[in-house]
Amino acid sequence: MAQLNTPYFLVDEGLLKKNLEVLRQVQQEAGCKILLAQKAFSMFACYPLISQYLAGTTASGLYEARLGREEFPGEVHVFSPAYREEEFQTLLGLADHFVFNSPSQLRKYAQRAKEAGKQVGLRVNPECSTQEGHAIYDPCAPGSRLGTTLSQLERALAETPDLLEGIEGLHFHTLCEQDADALAVTLDAVVEKFGVYMAKMKWVNLGGGHHITRPGYHMETLKQCIRRVQKLCGGTVYLEPGEAVALQAGTLRTSVLE
Repeated sequence: MAQLNTPYFLVDEGLLKKNLEVLRQVQQEAGCKILLAQKAFSMFACYPLISQYLAGTTASGLYEARLGREEFPGEVHVFSPAYREEEFQTLLGLADHFVFNSPSQLRKYAQRAKEAGKQVGLRVNPECSTQEGHAIYDPCAPGSRLGTTLSQLERALAETPDLLEGIEGLHFHTLCEQDADALAVTLDAVVEKFGVYMAKMKWVNLGGGHHITRPGYHMETLKQCIRRVQKLCGGTVYLEPGEAVALQAGTLRTSVLE
């Protein structure tokens, strides 16, 4: 180690495996699928190990989707607030699931994705904030443009009644380093506002921000939430934690120069 130049991240394989065993247990006991959110952890040297435990990866753009496709066996999901026309065709060759942020993005790209044999979903905004002191990062903060609110969806359906035809999933992401009690509160809001649409879907993605591998995390509450969604839609439930995959599994090594 003394011969390595700092700074560098040192990952403890044993601690990483410990986290992955927890995530695999959740998948087995709750019957869900867990994906690696690459925006939080993209050390692809670890992908051969992680891919033994998780179902695939999520991406926030072209290059993360490419990384997931080339380095991680399994499903590749992609979400972007707005897709670039010059990148979308390339993404069609990389991703399996596309999540769109708004009705206008659905109108622009969903049909092309479906014709390419891809799964298509819509991100919804339940307008239910469970974060404290992080409004700038809160997808449910007033004025947020992340996800489609119920009023926005209803207006869009009034204009385009067949807007959700062929749409197979709903996605919501509102948490950040939070426990399952926050997920339960959020899920209540999602079901209240979007339950009628959720019941028609093949899958629901509960997003990321779940601190599943943190000591004291309420695992039973998480499983109850997953089973509630499964009962509602009868399809696959996805989670996409990032930090939880590598939480406390390594250190940043530095040197004091003076």
